[in-house]
Amino acid sequence: MTTRLEKIKSAVIEGDVETVEREVREGLKEGVSAKTLLDALVEGMNVISKRFEDGEIYLPEVMVAAEAMIAGLNIVEPELTKSGVKTKLGTVVIGTVEGDIHDIGKTIVGYMLRGAGFEVIDLGKDVKVERYWEVAKEKNADIVAVSALMTTTTLNQRRVVEAGKEAGLYPKVKVLVGGACTTPEWAQSIGAFYGKDASEAVEVARKVVGR
Repeated sequence: MTTRLEKIKSAVIEGDVETVEREVREGLKEGVSAKTLLDALVEGMNVISKRFEDGEIYLPEVMVAAEAMIAGLNIVEPELTKSGVKTKLGTVVIGTVEGDIHDIGKTIVGYMLRGAGFEVIDLGKDVKVERYWEVAKEKNADIVAVSALMTTTTLNQRRVVEAGKEAGLYPKVKVLVGGACTTPEWAQSIGAFYGKDASEAVEVARKVVGR
């Protein structure tokens, strides 16, 4: 069994969807628990997260690994649901704030969150502040994640928090901010959580949902 679990972990790291799907299905047929198979998928993604944090890999590698991890999760999820194991950590609505068209960092965070087990709704760039909360309400989101790369658009992160209050969703739905011009002090001043990079954003998101 260990060999199969190692194959799953390695296949996630390599972004090998076909191998992940085959090994996960064979594992289930052999009676390996869905939770054990899930742990192997997560272990692979954790390696990717660490490599990305250390600057050893870049966005393309993160994307393909996340897709492989999700492919395996889709197979084990029905079995996990039957056994009462919660597979989705939470739901995150993410986007680059109104007036800002930079979205590479936001995209990386989105893929890292997906790989960690969150459902992610990516609204893209130049997202109007009200839109975050329309989708958060529709999807029963746990977190609204707001990226801003410029000093002028960072101010719109405060507007997102204020719009959440007006919508009656904040602070039940937490706000997570990030971007080149954001700081922990800024986040605290507007009532938001802060992630300096994709890896930290995932850690903070986990804490926010208690996982």
